[in-house]
Amino acid sequence: MSCAFSPSGQSVACGGLDSMCSIFNLNSQTDKDGNLPVSRVLSGHKGYIVMPSGHTADVLSVSINGSNSRMFISGSCDSTVRLWDTRVACRAVRTFHGHEGDVNTVKFFPDVHRFGSGSDDGTCRLFDIRTGHQLQEYNQQHDDNEAPHVTSIAFSTSGRLLFAGYTNGDCYVWDTLLAEVVLDLGKLQNSHESRISCLGLSADGSALCTGSWDSNPKIWGFGGHRRVK
Repeated sequence: MSCAFSPSGQSVACGGLDSMCSIFNLNSQTDKDGNLPVSRVLSGHKGYIVMPSGHTADVLSVSINGSNSRMFISGSCDSTVRLWDTRVACRAVRTFHGHEGDVNTVKFFPDVHRFGSGSDDGTCRLFDIRTGHQLQEYNQQHDDNEAPHVTSIAFSTSGRLLFAGYTNGDCYVWDTLLAEVVLDLGKLQNSHESRISCLGLSADGSALCTGSWDSNPKIWGFGGHRRVK
């Protein structure tokens, strides 16, 4: 359901529907199949974590503003994203409309003035928190007219690229300016065999971690230590 790199980039933590958090040390030796062993398991949660809000349905994702920790956004099953300020009690500062399905994932853009969202409607969207306007829509057309749901997103260090995971196992790399897919990690060798459930970019921007319902987190490197722009 969620994954993230440590600040040092040497470990990855993954949380799943089993209510456990598994930690992998990237410096550990792999087994004969090339898999990393779990270095530590954190337990304690008994189920989903929820938060009270002005949403009219379940909250599925939260992202904290990188330059002002008092502000955060939340995506919900009510098809909206809301902007919150902890100094303003009991109500959202702004509500963002546009999606036509559950908003499964939200993430602040690197400049913290914008954010991205992904939804069951098969689209990712980019919004400006200052104006409330939608700036861009990322929508890949499918022949069967049934687009896979977006489950998770992440931005490159500059924000030029948007990584989006989907229920069919695809992971698109979008050009945020042109709204075009530049790469599908799901079509590469050793890609996931099931739904992508979470994404996380390393602190130095050199690698992407993807988690999946196939039970295998994967690390995608981008040219050694070259940063993903």
